[in-house]
Amino acid sequence: MTARSPYQNLPPQAFWRSAIVEQSEAALDHLFVPKFALTHETALMTAGSCFAQHMHRALSGAGWNVLQAEPMTDIVPRKLAEKYSYGIYSARYGNLYTARQFRQLIQEALGDTPLNLLVWQRDGRYFDALRPSVEPDGYDTAHDVKRARMEHITAVRALLQQAECIIFTLGLTECWEDAATGLALPTAPGTIAGDYDETSVIFRNFTYPEVLADLEIARDTLRAHGLSTKIMLTVSPVPLTATATGTHIGTATTYSKSVLRAVCGHLVQTDADFDYFPSYEIITTPVVGGPFFAPNLRQPSPTGVDVVIGLFAAAFMDDAPAAFPQENNEVGDEDDVQCEEILLEAFRQ
Repeated sequence: MTARSPYQNLPPQAFWRSAIVEQSEAALDHLFVPKFALTHETALMTAGSCFAQHMHRALSGAGWNVLQAEPMTDIVPRKLAEKYSYGIYSARYGNLYTARQFRQLIQEALGDTPLNLLVWQRDGRYFDALRPSVEPDGYDTAHDVKRARMEHITAVRALLQQAECIIFTLGLTECWEDAATGLALPTAPGTIAGDYDETSVIFRNFTYPEVLADLEIARDTLRAHGLSTKIMLTVSPVPLTATATGTHIGTATTYSKSVLRAVCGHLVQTDADFDYFPSYEIITTPVVGGPFFAPNLRQPSPTGVDVVIGLFAAAFMDDAPAAFPQENNEVGDEDDVQCEEILLEAFRQ
């Protein structure tokens, strides 16, 4: 009798040699099998960590219906607009590195009560602590910060009501939290504006249950307001710039990415409203010929971003190209990416 094994009749994508070493087309076709349909006409909202900026530019450049709630690039040059966080995401929320920031934004935009206004100062100028990089030179007064935030949240509310799918890129588990309000911040005070005081902020390194709960609450908030928006999760392949955990940056990065990827895996298996696209695997592993990193070993290379978007499109369209050429998706280098985390390098001794 011939011995049998549960692995005996598995398809090519189940084995390392046929799926990775030999790169069979059958295996690549199954790298990403969507749970829900998207087309070029599907209203997409982009948000997340710095890598999400690459996704936003590439999808917009390839003709996808990427929503823009606070447009400016038709009025001023693209470089100038992006300096003020116009056109890098679907709205000017800046980088949402953590699931907690994502949850906060959705709750504020759809809730009846605005979040507490957190204002930082620098050289006599005023900054919105929840998006300090959107106005590089700050505002004249704290009242101007409040007015701008109210306008922004109104725009985000309209954006959420339009979006059919949110493409959200998870970047970090590490976060600084305002001690008085419990609000998650995109960066520690003292990095862009404000003053660091160890009594005013709390360092958090979110756990698997916390990240999972934040994403589920974000989904529940959408549903409570009658929105059936799907959520496409990705994990940023960009490693941490710095860690406040006291551990080596390498192990800190592995912890963050492992937690985020594990949460995505659970939600894909258990929740019809979530899907996961493997940007992290495409850029960081040899799954399609990578890794695809720029010389700084942080930012994805233009080739890598082309491959990510090409495989994303191929999963939804029969006639999609394998990759989008660089001149179409306008992916820039690290200097073109608006990222508070990069600024942490300036504090290295």
